[in-house]
Amino acid sequence: MKAAVWHDQKDIRIEEVEPKVLKNNQVKIRVAWAGICGSDLHEYQEGPVFIPIDKKDPLTGEIAPITMGHEFSGVVEEVGSEITKVKPGDRVVVNPTLTYGNKPEDIDAYDGFSFIGLHGDGGFTSYVNVPEESLYILPETLTLQDGALVEPTAVAVQAVKEGSLQFGDTVAIFGAGPIGLLTIVAAKAAGASKIIVLDLSQTRLDKAKEVGATHIINSGEQDPVQAIKELVPNGVDVSFEVAGVSPTFKQSIEATKARGTMVIVSIFARPIEWNPLQLTNKGVKITSSIAYTPTSFKQTVDLMGTGQLKPQSIVTSQIELDNIVSEGFEALTTDKSQAKILVKLSGEM
Repeated sequence: MKAAVWHDQKDIRIEEVEPKVLKNNQVKIRVAWAGICGSDLHEYQEGPVFIPIDKKDPLTGEIAPITMGHEFSGVVEEVGSEITKVKPGDRVVVNPTLTYGNKPEDIDAYDGFSFIGLHGDGGFTSYVNVPEESLYILPETLTLQDGALVEPTAVAVQAVKEGSLQFGDTVAIFGAGPIGLLTIVAAKAAGASKIIVLDLSQTRLDKAKEVGATHIINSGEQDPVQAIKELVPNGVDVSFEVAGVSPTFKQSIEATKARGTMVIVSIFARPIEWNPLQLTNKGVKITSSIAYTPTSFKQTVDLMGTGQLKPQSIVTSQIELDNIVSEGFEALTTDKSQAKILVKLSGEM
């Protein structure tokens, strides 16, 4: 079967790989659709960030080359002898986060985590084996294509929960890439009164307006902090840093009100220089979010199923696996009109 395999920075190859033997506690998934994540793009452009290259990952036991893809859905093809909760034919979405499971779920990931599709083989292929506890049944109201959007939407849901967003709060979102757009969707569902989105790309800002931003600011044409404070003089209640660069990190703090909250959502591929005195002078609380808890993932499935979360409009392209480099990773690198690109595997709905 074909797979998109990461070998090195700027070196993802479509290769023939052999299906792995199914373990007793695993489920074989026939992958239908898979999304390209910003984390995948980091691995392509600047990696390895997460992908293990020097020694096997402690949770997956795998090492590069790795079949990528952690935002995916599909149909149960086969189950191991210990499986009790799903059966062949079930439509499922995969929570790719693996942890040791020794701590309460809100801190479990910080005890060590790995990702199916980054630390071990994932969903950019026809079939993948995953643990039963990683699976969630898709509601009948959702297609398998919708299912490929659950994982990134759960990231945004967790970030909004991390910011303790309340009805009527004002927010600023720095970065209108896929996760930034989904943070708009989640903040709107959570009751934000003003959703101010900032980016250098007018195309992305137009997309932000389409998915629910109340105000958009082109950071290349206006001073971001000044423009925000013209809308919210004392600063926003919650800001989200979703760009992963030094300027937006500092601007996010500056644009937040005293005792407000700044949430770091993005993956910083390299260190930044920053003076903590800015924080002392502003009185802003900084927190961060990595992925999501199992509860947040399940809530995302349920909220999408009822239509309270509607992330579908962020999809800009659907491509074939053979074209994942040119029409996927390269397109996301050079074409700012692209947001979420879905890769068709079986293509089932």
